[in-house]
Amino acid sequence: MSVKPKLTYFNGRGRMEPVRWLLAAAGVEFEEVFLETKEQYEKLIKDGVLMFQQVPLVEIDGMKLVQTRAILSYIAGKYNLYGKDLKERALIDMYVEGITDLMQMILVFPFSPPEAKEKNLDSIKERATDRYFPVFEKVLKQHGQDFLVGNKFSWADIQLIEAILAVEEKIPAVLSGFPQLQAFKKRMSNMPTIKKFLQPGSPRKPPPDECYVETVLKVFKK
Repeated sequence: MSVKPKLTYFNGRGRMEPVRWLLAAAGVEFEEVFLETKEQYEKLIKDGVLMFQQVPLVEIDGMKLVQTRAILSYIAGKYNLYGKDLKERALIDMYVEGITDLMQMILVFPFSPPEAKEKNLDSIKERATDRYFPVFEKVLKQHGQDFLVGNKFSWADIQLIEAILAVEEKIPAVLSGFPQLQAFKKRMSNMPTIKKFLQPGSPRKPPPDECYVETVLKVFKK
């Protein structure tokens, strides 16, 4: 029996959430270890398991993987979610990088001071509706297929549905001008593994709250 991947991170979304999404979409069960104290984090560094003294950390296939992009690339390749050839992989990489740029704004939002939140929310809305979502709306409309690349479910589709739902939590009507993305969201949300991940009680984490922010700041405090 194969050993489940083990994920070490905070009990919240952060940089581990796309990893959880990818594994869940691939139908892979995993275990989680949550960082709650600075001592836990320092022990990981002392034990030499964090190559760059950073989490997330994913233990899979006898390896201790760090750096989110490397982790995601490995999982996508392992579970046949990374295209059929180099050209498809390049497209997936471009789409994923674009989505990651948008998600970076979501990632840092909970850590912004109260007086900056409204401005940062406006920036997220502007970037989503003017720069990122129009790209995927156009791609889906032009090729008329269900998925972004090669008419096959891939890492890019998983990253996009995660981003759509994350932005919608903050700006509920953000897809109002994007009919292709509305249909895409419905299709992806009804795929069995994703539907399961979206149900209560799944490993999907809720939006970051004050407790999550405080824990992260406490662990990384100099």
